[in-house]
Amino acid sequence: MTERLAEVGARIEGIRQLGAVVNAMRGIAAARAQRARGQLGSVERYTETIAAAIRQALALLPIIRPDGARRPRGPALVLFCAEQGFAGAFSERILDAAAEGLAKESAKPRIYLLGTRGGTVARGRGVSPTWSSPMPAHSDGIPRLADRVAEALYADIANGTIDQLDAVSSRWTPGHGATIEHRRLFPIDVAIVAPAVVTACPIVNLGPAVLLRELTAAYIHAELCTASLHAFAAENEARLQAMSAAHSQIDRQLAALQAAQRIVRQNEITEEIIELAAGETASRSGRG
Repeated sequence: MTERLAEVGARIEGIRQLGAVVNAMRGIAAARAQRARGQLGSVERYTETIAAAIRQALALLPIIRPDGARRPRGPALVLFCAEQGFAGAFSERILDAAAEGLAKESAKPRIYLLGTRGGTVARGRGVSPTWSSPMPAHSDGIPRLADRVAEALYADIANGTIDQLDAVSSRWTPGHGATIEHRRLFPIDVAIVAPAVVTACPIVNLGPAVLLRELTAAYIHAELCTASLHAFAAENEARLQAMSAAHSQIDRQLAALQAAQRIVRQNEITEEIIELAAGETASRSGRG
């Protein structure tokens, strides 16, 4: 019985240590998600400012009518997957959302994949990224990540390898959880940057075409930062949710083990009392 009590005690200690690890992971995920959410407002305002500048720059250009010729598409996808584990099916949902594009035989997209854990999941599905990179450990590293992604993308855009770029990322909404967002990055959505009616011509130091090219690059970079921040926050929210569920399960297991420990201890005490009583009875019989 003593061995059984020691075994239950060891299991309780192991569960408590696991609970401490889960609590730490939950706290880190909550802090990272909160910081990323706090930064999103500034990045989204910056993106809208660039879009407004593009609308003004377009108004400076002459109207160019399409010639009707269609070039073969060179599509590309930027997939924002999970960097670490313990985030549920975060990466799987991103890959599921991109599955239709990945399955095309005629124009298979080039894949730019972000997230170490997501890369492992993708390779398990037979998806080989053209380019990949880990997500940063902290949201302050998002601009540098966007620089690396943009550098890889611009090289392929410049040489004509790709002329259509979409981003697939996750967005976390309080009360609703994660939703998958499929967003066109290039060419820029006309609805977003429709030429503005310029009442006062802005002062510019660059030719309209050069200005528009520079603003487009800045806009894509800003969109990459926005998508990365949303994905970073969503991954940590998913991890927080998973760790909260694990914490609840640990609490239930700990309560069950503690109840078992009390029962074993009570049984052990009962057996000792019975042995003492039996010994006392035998002693009295001997004296009698």
